[in-house]
Amino acid sequence: MTDILFAISKILWFPARPGHFALIVGFLGLFLLWRGRRGGRWLVLASLGFFLMLVVTPANQWLMLPLEDRFPRPAQVPERVDGIIVLGGAVDQNITEARGIPSLNGAAERMTEGVVLANRYPQARVVFTGGQGSFVHGQTTEADVARMLWTAMGIPPERVIYEDAARNTHENAVLTHRLVQPKPGEVWLLVTSAAHMPRSVGVFRAAGWRDIVPWPVNYRTGHSWAVWYDAPFPERLGQFEWAFREWLGLAAYYLMGRTESVLPAR
Repeated sequence: MTDILFAISKILWFPARPGHFALIVGFLGLFLLWRGRRGGRWLVLASLGFFLMLVVTPANQWLMLPLEDRFPRPAQVPERVDGIIVLGGAVDQNITEARGIPSLNGAAERMTEGVVLANRYPQARVVFTGGQGSFVHGQTTEADVARMLWTAMGIPPERVIYEDAARNTHENAVLTHRLVQPKPGEVWLLVTSAAHMPRSVGVFRAAGWRDIVPWPVNYRTGHSWAVWYDAPFPERLGQFEWAFREWLGLAAYYLMGRTESVLPAR
C-alpha cells in the first residue's frame, strides 16, 4: 500500500504543480480558441494571471512565511545533544551517479549544517536519512551521496548512521525511530529546511519522537520587502510551488493519520 501511495503522490504532483497546472490551463485555453471557442480566453487569462501574480506580489513569501516561522531555532544552543538527524532532500543522487561527485540542490544547508553540528557535538550520534526520493532514479541513494560528501569533509563513516530506505518524510521518521530507538530524556536535533519543518515535526512526533528539537536551516523568506524584490521570477515560482506542496503535504499527512494536526503546535 505504501508503494502505491508513493507512486500516486509522485504521478499526481506533476500536473498539480502550480507552474505546470497554469501552463496546462493556458494551452487548453489556446486549443479552445483555435477551435473557435471564445471561452478559451478565460483559461488563457487565468494562466497568465497566475504568473503575473508572482511578478507583482509577494505571494510566494505569503505562502511560505507561516511555514518557516512556525518552528524557530531554540533561543539558546543546547549544552548537551545526544543525537542529530539530518533529513534527505538536499542531494541529487541521479546527477551524482552520472558525474561521480556529490551533487547538491538548493537545500544544501541541510548537509553543511549537519557537519557543523557533528563537529560542535563530537559525542552526539549522527543520522542521515534518505533513500530514493525521486520517482525515476538509478542505483545511488541519497545516503550514498551523503556518505561520499561527509567523508570527504572529514566526518568518519563509522560516526554516522546512514538510513537508505526512506522515500518520504513519513518513512524518514518511522525508519529512523526504529533504527535508533531513542531513550526518554535524550536530546535529538532535527535538521531540515525551515519550510519543511512543520510537516517534519508533526510526522516525527507521531512516529514516537515526542521531544524532538527543531533545528531549521535553508530559509527562503524574510520580513522585509528586499527579500521578495531581489528574488528573480524563477526563484519566486519555485518558492510558491515548494510552499504549496508543503501545505498540501500537511493536509494529506493529517488525513492519512500520519500527523496529529494539520499544522503542528510549537
